[in-house]
Amino acid sequence: MRIVGLTGGIASGKSTVSNHFKAHGVPVVDADIVARDVLKKGTGGWKKVVAAFGEEILQADGEVDRPKLGQFVFSDPTKRQVLNRLLAPYISSGIFREILKLWLEGHKVIVLDIPLLFEAKMDKWTKPIVVVWVDPETQFRRLMARDRTNEEDARNRINAQMPLDLKRSKADIVIDNTGSLEDLNEQFQKVLLQVMRPLTWTEFALSRQGALLALLSITVSVLAFRKASL
Repeated sequence: MRIVGLTGGIASGKSTVSNHFKAHGVPVVDADIVARDVLKKGTGGWKKVVAAFGEEILQADGEVDRPKLGQFVFSDPTKRQVLNRLLAPYISSGIFREILKLWLEGHKVIVLDIPLLFEAKMDKWTKPIVVVWVDPETQFRRLMARDRTNEEDARNRINAQMPLDLKRSKADIVIDNTGSLEDLNEQFQKVLLQVMRPLTWTEFALSRQGALLALLSITVSVLAFRKASL
């Protein structure tokens, strides 16, 4: 099984690339969706976060007000570390469950869409690593236009993440998204060919098909040994 790591920065276009993978039939495990699930009212993650940050982060219906929580943590590195530490076990477990489900379904290639791929040390489980990169000014301009936020909030949100230049240096594949959507689509087609190339023997061995083949081989060997011993 090939687990492709997909990451980038806020307003870099990572979600657009993730949607391209989905549109081409490649299953995607989206860490943001998993994170939303672990913060649903009544869950273990919800209880931990409410205990740490108080009920003022809740909406009238008891669900976490994610924009308000974001304002709390993006401007304060200590609070951000607390939030990440509280939710990391729940998010990691959720991601593992999604990977296991896709493995059982027999998928040979999946994409892990994780904004904090390097920060969470999950890059060691993925190969290749695809980073969607833009220059800092383009990132800032797109974030301001997308979220209609003020400059201070936009800077805080960008500075809360690992710099994209550093992520780019750790990547196996870089998608430069400073151009048009047509440019992005053209680059994606090339990346898709790389990602969907035939599995290596090691990757095949980690797939469900590889495991079944290994089990079959062992069974045949045991039966042959028993027959020879009679």
